[in-house]
Amino acid sequence: MKRSKKLAVAGLVGIVCLGATYTAAFASDSGEVGEEGNQPSSGQAKNVIFLIPDGFSQGYTNNYRLYKEDGEPIWDERNMLRAFVQTHSANAEVTDSAAAGTALATGEKTNNGMIGVTPAGQTLPTILDSAKENGKRTGLVATSTITHATPAAFAVSVESRNSYTEIASQMVANDHIDLMLGGGRTEFVPEDQGGIREDGVDLISEAEEKGFAFVETARQLANWNGEEDRLLGLFAEEALSPAANKRTDEPSLGEMTEKAIEFLSKEDNGFFLMVEGSQIDWAGHANDAYYAMTDTAAFEEAVEAAVDFADENGETLVVMVGDHDTGGMAVHASEEGDPSKLHGVSALGSDMAAEVERNYSNLKEVLETYTNFEWTEEELDQLKESDSLELAINTAISEKAGVAWSSLDHTGIDVPLYAYGAGAERFTGTIDNTEVPKIMKAALGI
Repeated sequence: MKRSKKLAVAGLVGIVCLGATYTAAFASDSGEVGEEGNQPSSGQAKNVIFLIPDGFSQGYTNNYRLYKEDGEPIWDERNMLRAFVQTHSANAEVTDSAAAGTALATGEKTNNGMIGVTPAGQTLPTILDSAKENGKRTGLVATSTITHATPAAFAVSVESRNSYTEIASQMVANDHIDLMLGGGRTEFVPEDQGGIREDGVDLISEAEEKGFAFVETARQLANWNGEEDRLLGLFAEEALSPAANKRTDEPSLGEMTEKAIEFLSKEDNGFFLMVEGSQIDWAGHANDAYYAMTDTAAFEEAVEAAVDFADENGETLVVMVGDHDTGGMAVHASEEGDPSKLHGVSALGSDMAAEVERNYSNLKEVLETYTNFEWTEEELDQLKESDSLELAINTAISEKAGVAWSSLDHTGIDVPLYAYGAGAERFTGTIDNTEVPKIMKAALGI
C-alpha cells in the first residue's frame, strides 16, 4: 500500500517512520513469507550475502521511504530490521570506511585508515578467509574501485587505505577470492597501458594466469558463460558512474549482484558474497539528496536480488548494514516539500555546477533544465555568493525536498542492521560492528 507523503509536522515523519520500522524489527520470525511480510523459516545458513550501503543510516531509510513511489522498500516490506550497530573505530568515535570495513570483515577494531590489520600492524583473518577455508566460494562487488576501503577490507592487509596499487596486487594474489566486480582498471595495469602502476606489472594478465576470466563491459558480463573458475570484472577506469548517470557499458549494482549469485551458487558447499553500494557515502559527503536517493534505489535492486535468492534457496542469510553514517541526513518533510520531489531532479549537483558559466549568466537556465523547482532571484543571489556552488545547489535542493544535513563528513551515530533468511534471528538489540561477522560465521556454522 502506498503511504501518504503529506505530513504537516516535520518531526512526525521520523516518529511515524521509525515506529513502523521498529514494529517490523520485532515481527514474528516463524513461518513462510506471507502477506504480513514475515521472515522465512530460520535455521543454519549455507550462504551469506552481506550488503553494505556505505554511509547509510536511519535518516537515509526514512527519506528513501518517502522518496520511493512504488511500494515499500524491500527491507520494510520483508520486516528485515533486526538491530542497531555501533560504529566507532579503535582510535576515534567517528570511524572511516577502512576501520569500519575491517571491523565488519574481521570482527576486530583498528585505527582509521588501516585495513585488515590491528593498530599494531598484525594481520587479521577475515570472514571471507574463513568461508573459503570451509569450502565455500567467495566474491566481492562494489560500485567504487574494487580496491576501495570496504571491499579491500575483506581481502587484504595494509596500513594505509590509500595504497591502491598494493591493494590490487594483494587481491589478485589472494587465492581465497573467486569473484571481484567493480571499477578500478587503472590500478591493475601499468602506465604504458593507461594505468597508474609504476612497477610495470599487468595484474589483469596475472589474474588470467591464476584462473580468472576477465570482463570489462556489461555485455561481456551478461554473456560470460561461467566456464572459468574465477571472475574479475573491472568496468571503469576509476569508480563506476553514479546510478543517475549510468553508462550503458557498465552493469548496474543489481546486475553485478545477480551475476555474482548465479556464479557463486553453482557449487554445493555454499558461498560468501559482499556487495557494497559505495556511492551512497559520496552523496552524503556532497549533501546531494538526489544522488543519495538514486544510488539507494540502485542498491535496493541488489537487496531484492539477494532476498529473491534467499526465498528460492532456503539456506541463505542476507545481512544489510551501513558501515557508518555520512552527512547526518535528516527528515524535514512538510506540505511544501518532501523527498518525492527529488523525482523532478535529473542531475547531480556537481554536474549542474559544472555547466554554470563563471559569471553565473546561465545559472537559472541550468537549474530550470535539471529541476522542476521554482528559483527566486533571492535564491539565485544566495547561490552566486556561496563559496561552493555545488554544495549550495545541493543544500537548496535538499531544503526544497524536505531533506536536511548536519555534516559533510561521517558521523558517529548507530546504524540500522537488516537481516533476512536463515539465521536472521541471531541479530538483536544494539551490537558493536565487530559482532556482525561473528554472528554471520555462527549462522554459517564456521
